Amino acid sequence: MPSRSDTKLPRHLLVIRTSAMGDVAMLAHALRALRAAYPDLRVTVATQPLFRPFFEGLGVDFLDVNTQKQHRTIRSMLALAKQVRGMGIDGVVDVHDVWRTKGFRYAMWLHGVRTTHITKGHLEKWMRLKSSSVACAAPLKHTVVRYCDAFRRLGFVFDDPAPAVKPDRPNPMGGKQGTWIGFAPFSAQTGKTYPMEASREAVRLLCARYDRVFIHGGGGREQAFAEEMERLYPNATGVFGRLKLKEEMDLIAHEDCVVSMDSLVMHLASLMATPVVSVWGATHPSLGYIGYGIDPEGVLQVEMPCRPCSVYGKKECKWGDYRCIRAITPQMIADKVAQLLAKNAR
Repeated sequence: MPSRSDTKLPRHLLVIRTSAMGDVAMLAHALRALRAAYPDLRVTVATQPLFRPFFEGLGVDFLDVNTQKQHRTIRSMLALAKQVRGMGIDGVVDVHDVWRTKGFRYAMWLHGVRTTHITKGHLEKWMRLKSSSVACAAPLKHTVVRYCDAFRRLGFVFDDPAPAVKPDRPNPMGGKQGTWIGFAPFSAQTGKTYPMEASREAVRLLCARYDRVFIHGGGGREQAFAEEMERLYPNATGVFGRLKLKEEMDLIAHEDCVVSMDSLVMHLASLMATPVVSVWGATHPSLGYIGYGIDPEGVLQVEMPCRPCSVYGKKECKWGDYRCIRAITPQMIADKVAQLLAKNAR
């Protein structure tokens, strides 16, 4: 196998992943392992400016990519490739592998730059969906490991990353007293979103037991929910509008436990080494998207013959009621939080 002294290894690597947020966040784990093994390697991450906080402390450079505006077309991605060739890039790893990034890396390859890309395992994931024994089957390769494998195909040799360690980050919410819990019941997909009434009860249970409960989410109805909880419970605090992404990560580092759906906050907690109660509905942790390195004892799910119905949770429930996520009660969440806190106290 190639060694670290192999002169054929790239010296300036460009890694491209422009969305989705959780998948971009997971890339930080793989880059942490790569940079530890090759500290002299220059790495440039091509992604959206919003996502820079995921890579704090890794010593990487950035190339801003905006696929909604100036980098929306194949032609614009080809122009970006021309710009990149002037940066001394001698290796490209495409860990997104969509039509825009395919065009980009092909243009780089035509000009003699070594390229490779992620193997997403679409077939094995599809076959797992059709299987009746998902709960008993061994987990598929984690997305973070798939990222690492893409680097290895260029000749880099390194171990899979260890779970993140607790970072020393500032507390954006002032001095901490007592136990802090994060609650993130939302997702872009209904099959991965905790029902509203159940979320209200979960907040009530958590606020009754712990000193502060921070509600993570976005704007619109998510913000309206957080504001409603603030009116009902003096120790509930909504995060949206108060903290930017970097500051939200700082807060998560100071939370004692985070309750999250299969969504971004789960991956942020894994980067901050914060214990996670991960709640699963339409999707399944065995498909490779669970927060990297989080304690499997924190997983909350109810096995059903119809689960998982899709890899990403985009498919509509065939029953129409999303019973998979509704089967997880607020009391189950509160009990699991208590269990993880007790385990970490020991």
